[in-house]
Amino acid sequence: MTNDTDYISKRKFMEELYRYRRGSVTRRHFLGVTGLGTATAVLAAAVPGLRPRPAFAAGDIGDRVVLATWPNYHDPANFEAFTAATGAAVDVNVFGSNEEMLAKLQAGGSGWDVFVPTNYTITTYVGEGLIEPLDAARMANYDPAAFDARFAGPGNVDGTLYAVSKNWGTTGYAINISKNDNVTPTTWKEFWDMTMDSFSGRTMVHDYQLTTIGNALKYFGYSFNSVDPKELADAEKLLLDAKPHLFAINSDYQPSMRSGDAWMTMCWTGDGKQMNRDMPEIVYVLGKEGGELWSDFYAIPKGAPHLDAAYALIDFMLTPEVNAKEALFHGYPVADSRVNALLPAEVLNDPILYPAAELLDALEFGAAATLTDPNRAELLARFKSA
Repeated sequence: MTNDTDYISKRKFMEELYRYRRGSVTRRHFLGVTGLGTATAVLAAAVPGLRPRPAFAAGDIGDRVVLATWPNYHDPANFEAFTAATGAAVDVNVFGSNEEMLAKLQAGGSGWDVFVPTNYTITTYVGEGLIEPLDAARMANYDPAAFDARFAGPGNVDGTLYAVSKNWGTTGYAINISKNDNVTPTTWKEFWDMTMDSFSGRTMVHDYQLTTIGNALKYFGYSFNSVDPKELADAEKLLLDAKPHLFAINSDYQPSMRSGDAWMTMCWTGDGKQMNRDMPEIVYVLGKEGGELWSDFYAIPKGAPHLDAAYALIDFMLTPEVNAKEALFHGYPVADSRVNALLPAEVLNDPILYPAAELLDALEFGAAATLTDPNRAELLARFKSA
């Protein structure tokens, strides 16, 4: 194609893709308007640099790349397009907490090429020599000037780049308000009180000390990141009181919420958006007392077995059009202004993705000390075994 009239604009494509994902238009309409047939063809037309390379070029990075990431966090069509363009299949390992990820890397032999750590963990990885410094020259689509420093900054430690921004979000809770007389609660106190009363046997919490302990601390008005022994003792009592009333302790909570087995769960932004998009009776709540604001990153662990493929995957995922497609799929906001320029206004104005200032201002970024604090680790172990 050489004439600008031969294809739709990137913005128009993203708007049509969003409408198609929501079910507002048929597949026939989507293919007709865009003039494109498969996910690979879409990406190839929108991003000429991603057109499939000759076999000899694809062989340069090997035949696989292993990604360790979170549940419900990527559009599978993007991985299919990456494989079509490079010849390297993407093997996905899913984990439920940063502690689990850290333990895996400390044990050695993870086999991961790329992993997705959260902002507060990166200094620990650097300190323990578990993460590779990144060569920005190997990531043509990385433009540091395009990123909001509030969310991308933790990827730089002492002037060295170790991780590049994927997306950011909040930690709140999702509730099926049809089970609560269509009333939406607004606080963490209500979350815990309902868990032990009207929602007994129907509530889920994360298998993750940072958020489960942190949001128990918010019941008392303490810092989400507290390591104070008395405050942790108060949080532990609340958790032990709530334990008999829980449906499950699991960071992959969407299946139970969608089936109706669970009615309320601790929840991350994108999961909240995905469920609300498909089941409007499930709403996402940020407790007025505060909670967590976080950002996630792409990084390469020390000793990654497929280093060339790792750089290729990160560079591919940072392509603005690819990252926009990710954002429409997973429902998390991104820190890259180039991506935001491609997203429909209704996404940028979504209150789940971009909360009101008074709710956002009450949130805290996770603190590095919480990752390795033995008291918090032991507290979660006692809670889970009770």
